[in-house]
Amino acid sequence: MGIMSKILSGGGQHTTEDYVELDLDEFDTARGEAGMSVRIAAIGEQQDVIAIKDAVYDGDIVIADITRHTTSDTTMERIVDDLRQVANEVDGDIVQKGDDQIIITPTGVSVAREKL
Repeated sequence: MGIMSKILSGGGQHTTEDYVELDLDEFDTARGEAGMSVRIAAIGEQQDVIAIKDAVYDGDIVIADITRHTTSDTTMERIVDDLRQVANEVDGDIVQKGDDQIIITPTGVSVAREKL
């Protein structure tokens, strides 16, 4: 199983213990400033959308956890509408992965709808 499959997998609950912080100073890499980041967010309420919008406007990819809401929840419908509008404004992309994640991308980044 590839690393992206593990990150984006829909099965099981994940905790902070599942992730390991890597110190890149331990590795011999030539690294410049990243032009784009992948940001992780959790949407608990409508107010959480503000930080996600800012990140997408700044050119970052956001993977948002929506497990606190059902897809038929009216709050979730408003949240998805707001995020869809942001994706359209920046000419990015938005896709819901399963019932627990939404991926929002900035300008020039699309999410493939077919699995590898």
